[in-house]
Amino acid sequence: MTEIDTSKPHPARMYDWYLGGKDNYPVDEAMGKQMLALDPRVPVMARVNRAFMQRATRWLAQQGIRQFLDVGTGIPTEPNLHQVAQRIAPDARVVYCDNDPIVLAHAAALLRGTEEGATDYLQADVRDPDAIVEGARKVLDLTRPVALSLVALLHFVPDEDGAHELVRRLMSELPSGSHLVVTHATADFTPEESKAATEKLKAAGVTLALRSREDFVRFFDGLELVPPGVQVPHQWHPDLGDPVPGQDDGVIPGYGAVGRKP
Repeated sequence: MTEIDTSKPHPARMYDWYLGGKDNYPVDEAMGKQMLALDPRVPVMARVNRAFMQRATRWLAQQGIRQFLDVGTGIPTEPNLHQVAQRIAPDARVVYCDNDPIVLAHAAALLRGTEEGATDYLQADVRDPDAIVEGARKVLDLTRPVALSLVALLHFVPDEDGAHELVRRLMSELPSGSHLVVTHATADFTPEESKAATEKLKAAGVTLALRSREDFVRFFDGLELVPPGVQVPHQWHPDLGDPVPGQDDGVIPGYGAVGRKP
């Protein structure tokens, strides 16, 4: 098992700290507090992303999608994606993927699915799409539609690592009727705070690649955006879930959307 690096913060563990979890280290908490000093609404943003994932999964399951590939899973926080999907479709099959060993240590919590369905965990990085596809193929039937979920992940993948190309590579392996689910942080609404956050994270060894609405939309090139299209995350199908406390108290600097492969 890969050794857990506690010398620098990790996005999955910071996210866990924002959500009030216990699976993080002092270095994650320290950086989390620096982010809160820049914008005290960061925990609200984390919860808004989780809520988006749940609503998007619910919508997809209602449309008949029965296979899900969740890359950048993060530390388990109930309800997890498979719990949302399998409540609607007990036969849903879910593959989780993350590169943080602490997520692997808690993977058992992600695997408690229904008897009719299937859940699996894959230790891999989004920068290695071939490994993800190979691992997912063991559980998912890639001749049938799959929902690829990349929630609050791609803003940690810089352009130098080919973020848009990685998404296209993953989607190229999925058939017609598959869907892409993405949320992404942006500096469009809060340029000064975003610049300061990016610099602080960079100093701690964490790359934050905030993208404009235009660059966000590029992830969906060749796909059909599901109505209502690109939205601030909590405004995408709010009817499918409960509002996050505080989500309307100020700007949520991010975008969310779901696209269908024709």
